Amino acid sequence: MAREAVLRVDAGRAVVVRRSPSLISKLRRDWVLLMLMLPGVAHLIVFVYLPNLGNIIAFQNYLPFLGFSSQFVGFDNFTQLFASAAFWQAVRNTLVISAMQLVLYFPAPIILALMLNSLVSPAARRIIQSIVYLPHFISWVIIVALFQQIFGGAGVVDHLFRAANLPAPDVTSSPPWFKWLVTFQVIWKETGWGTIIYLAALLAIDAELYEAAAVDGAGPWRRLWNITLPGIVGVTILLLILRLGNILSAGFEQILLQRNAVGPDAGEILDTYVYFQGIAAGQYAMAAAAGLIKAVVGLGLILGANRLARTFGQPGLIG
Repeated sequence: MAREAVLRVDAGRAVVVRRSPSLISKLRRDWVLLMLMLPGVAHLIVFVYLPNLGNIIAFQNYLPFLGFSSQFVGFDNFTQLFASAAFWQAVRNTLVISAMQLVLYFPAPIILALMLNSLVSPAARRIIQSIVYLPHFISWVIIVALFQQIFGGAGVVDHLFRAANLPAPDVTSSPPWFKWLVTFQVIWKETGWGTIIYLAALLAIDAELYEAAAVDGAGPWRRLWNITLPGIVGVTILLLILRLGNILSAGFEQILLQRNAVGPDAGEILDTYVYFQGIAAGQYAMAAAAGLIKAVVGLGLILGANRLARTFGQPGLIG
């Protein structure tokens, strides 16, 4: 007791004031959890934080045989990048695809989680969960090939339209359809997997709240609006903040596999621009400059969204 609390007199009363444990005592208490966390921290340090030191080449005329000793050119790489029409086209495509996914995909796991949570039978819920999780584990190569077999020029949809003597829609190789196509692919692949966190948040809501609301005469929609949605609003805001931080990342592998079918004007995003203009063409400094811009913009969006969330009384991501 002497280590954790002290006795003091306050207004004629003896009050026990607990001391916060020291750093050493916290380490002794939580050493098992710290050891479990160690591999993840080591992964972040080795594969995330240390490679960030290589961003110095964004300010150099980088030559591989000179390495980090290459000539320092300041912001010249950024100037060339901002003067490139292809760069701004990639930015526009990235923002449009990310905005479509934010509007159409982000609510999809919430809606599916609410539907699954409303099922009375736990067995039916588990079966449906197992089915909708499966697309997440399928690679983008298989998914793109599957969509090509369904919506491609010689796919199932094309044959059905031709059998009915109707003009078949050109979906997989049509630039106007491309952004809708990739958004629908993400919805089909990731919606089931995205429900995991929301289902966990729904299970954390006290069941007595629903019972009390039902006794008071609240219907299903009233309980949904006043209990269920407020119960998951914190998780939703957290995931929204993380999503905003990745708004300049629209899915490298998915887009790369389909970019040639629609051309760079419709299918080029920042990640593929970095790959083709930077890495494939040997302009490593330009690629690093584009990647650094992505990181800075993403960090700014996370901080801004976090501050906005705290303004409205939500915990946000960063304390």
